[in-house]
Amino acid sequence: MAAQKKAAETMEFTDVVIEVLDARIPGASQNPTIKELGAARQRAHLKILNKSDLADPNVTDQWIQYFNKIPQTKAVAISCKKVNEPKKILAICKTLAPHRGDTLKPLRMMIMGVPNVGKSTLMNAILNRRIAKVGDEPAITKQQQRHQINDHMILIDTPGMMWPKIRYPSDGDLLAANNNIGKNAYFEEEIADKLAGILLEHYPALIKARYKLENLGMDGIALLELIAKKKGFPLKNHGIDMERAAITLLNDYRQGLLGRISLETPESRMLMMSHQTTLTEENPSQDIET
Repeated sequence: MAAQKKAAETMEFTDVVIEVLDARIPGASQNPTIKELGAARQRAHLKILNKSDLADPNVTDQWIQYFNKIPQTKAVAISCKKVNEPKKILAICKTLAPHRGDTLKPLRMMIMGVPNVGKSTLMNAILNRRIAKVGDEPAITKQQQRHQINDHMILIDTPGMMWPKIRYPSDGDLLAANNNIGKNAYFEEEIADKLAGILLEHYPALIKARYKLENLGMDGIALLELIAKKKGFPLKNHGIDMERAAITLLNDYRQGLLGRISLETPESRMLMMSHQTTLTEENPSQDIET
């Protein structure tokens, strides 16, 4: 809550909110608190779909079109692995706040997002120097940092911020699959099973190629069992190590070894929200604490 309070205070002196999302789950990786803070101050909003090199390009295009229909909002897909892509962020921010950006009124930007979406990597790329610690674990940045880019621009970095409760259970699953939530908050086998179900439905050819499968008439658990057998993950009691199989699938997905994959589309998200809202109304205890 301290980070949220500090962000609200800083928002008062911000012209453009830069929200970094994971391009593979743009909807689930949106923090509703960020939306509320920005809307309250009527701030321009730039949505960065980061890690786009890992996402399905056709689905990413759908998300860009979806976000660009929102007033005062601009969306762009980038990969921080490509040196020149982060460089265009500052120019886009300038177009969102054309009344700012000189020595008298410098353009003030605040970069936000949930943990482990690549904010620190983006910060380092924009500033062209290593000022933020980078890691493949949530919550690397611990406190706000102010950076004077030049006489015309100021950039505020904020800690990865989760909201108190995740309204839609499937968002929690997607955030866990993408390593945006600490490992102690979920069971890897359960998340891998749900991830496998999505992959088998929408990217069967990639699964078939990666694990050299002949057919795919199976569910998520069956896929994990097959991965365990193919990788040789036995247990002493002659069983199979499902935990290692789950970790293998999660890591293969997270590292892009399966191919370019997106776990949600604007359409699938709308359907999910409609369904989950109905369930929540029937059972108000559906919210998940983070």
